[in-house]
Order: sequence, then structure tokens, then C-alpha cells
Amino acid sequence: MLARLWYVARSLIPVMAGTAIYAFGLHYFVIPNQLMEGGVTGIGVLMNYALGTPLSISTLVLNIPLFLVGLKALGKQQMAYTIIGTLSLSLFLALIERAINKGWLVPFQTSQDYILAALYAGVTIGLGLGIVFRFGGTTGGVDIIARILGKWKGWSMGQVILALDVVIIGLALLYIPKEKVLYTLVSVFIASKMIDFIQEGAYSARAISIITNMGETIAGRITERMDRGVTLIPAIGAYSGTHKHIVYCVVYRQEVRTLRAIVKDIDPRAFVVINEVHDVLGEGFKEDE
Repeated sequence: MLARLWYVARSLIPVMAGTAIYAFGLHYFVIPNQLMEGGVTGIGVLMNYALGTPLSISTLVLNIPLFLVGLKALGKQQMAYTIIGTLSLSLFLALIERAINKGWLVPFQTSQDYILAALYAGVTIGLGLGIVFRFGGTTGGVDIIARILGKWKGWSMGQVILALDVVIIGLALLYIPKEKVLYTLVSVFIASKMIDFIQEGAYSARAISIITNMGETIAGRITERMDRGVTLIPAIGAYSGTHKHIVYCVVYRQEVRTLRAIVKDIDPRAFVVINEVHDVLGEGFKEDE
């Protein structure tokens, strides 16, 4: 029972932390500078500009219809995290609104350097949403749509959110100056990259594929000198018809130079392919979360 509670808490705490960062970005950088945000939250921001409606209330009310869609498509467990994320976002928005109204927090407001506001808005919003997504939650709105498309189509959540946000933010041209919309697009682009960065992992590993006639020798040397696991994959050259090996291993970026030296020393004619790796689980790297 305690293990189960700890497992749930280990996911919920980061989700709540992510929503807190997201709420901070909205109130500290976006709203004071009359920038925009995408999705349902963006509609809430427009309502705040036009009607003075508190963002904490509008985001919660606008998300209720999407809960019903998400419940059917994502299942009860994911929707539970979504509801918790949405409620958490509304809570932190309300707390920050109160802090600003009481004068405890002074937002960053500028009349000249909007690019700075846009950049920091993108970083904080992307960081917050990336943490939420990485631990299985959402903050409602287009996040639900993005997660559904990610599940069904395998699309990047950051790319889906970017596409939907561009459409929604385009509607903001009816309410705010076009230069603010352009600054907002910078913010949204930065946020989408941050989301993918947090989602995929900030790892500097590289996957190495070595096609060679001396696979066993190279594999042995890598194991001996670098203490890395190596997989030998039998292969046949399509043109020559000769039998070869594909030596496959994953190393940190700073180890690539050593590995290339090993390959060059044993088989200078080897064909080497190096791919960037976003996340690595397993011995020598990290354990599963």
C-alpha cells in the first residue's frame, strides 16, 4: 500500500510542480506584456484582456467539455492525471493572482524589450508543460488533443501543440496588436522546443553502428577499453555479397572520439554511422523511472 502511494506521489508531485512553473510563466511574463498563449489557456488569456475574467476561473470552466472527450479516448488513469493537472493549474493561477494583487509578486513588464519577455515566457511555459507531460499529466485544453494524437498517430506533442497554438493565436489578431502576436509566436516556438527537450531527455548519448569485416575484434576492444555493452548483428553486403557484422553500441558523446579511434585502428575501411540519442535506459546509463 505504501509502495503504491509512493508511486502515485512520485508522479503527482512533478505534475503539480510543472503546473506551478506554467502558471508563473503566464502571470509573470505573458499577461503583463499583453502577449498570448495557445490553446484553451489562450482563450482564457483573451477573456482576461477583454472582460477581466480571472485566468484561474476561465481555464477551469473551458476545460470541462474536453474532460468528457479525454475520458473516452485516454482512459480513466490518464484523465485522472489530466484533471489533477488542470485543478492544480487553476489553483496555482489563483495563488499567483492573489500574490500579485497583494503586491507580494511584481510581474516582469516592459515597454521596449518584448523579445526578452517572449523568450522567458517560452522557456518557463515549455519547462512547466514539459515536466507535466513527462510524468503523464496534462493541463487540459489542447494538451488532451495532443496526447490523443500522440497516442494514436505517434506525433510529437510539442509539434501538435505548436500547430494548434498557431491557429488559435492567429485569432488573437482580432484583439491585440499584430506585433504582440508575432512576439507570441516566438514564445510558442521556444516553448514547443522546451517541451520536446524535457520529454525526450537531455541526454548526450550517441548510438554507433559500425559495418565491418572485423566485428568481433572491434567489439572485444570496445568492451575491454570502454566497458560498454556491444551487440553484433550479422549482415550481408548487398553489392559484394560478403558476410559482415554490424557492431552496435551506445556511448556518451565524450566517448565517441575514443570509439572512433578504436575502429580506425582495427578497420580503417569500416563504415560508421553515429546517431543522436534522446533517452537511454539500462545498465551504464539510467534506470527506468
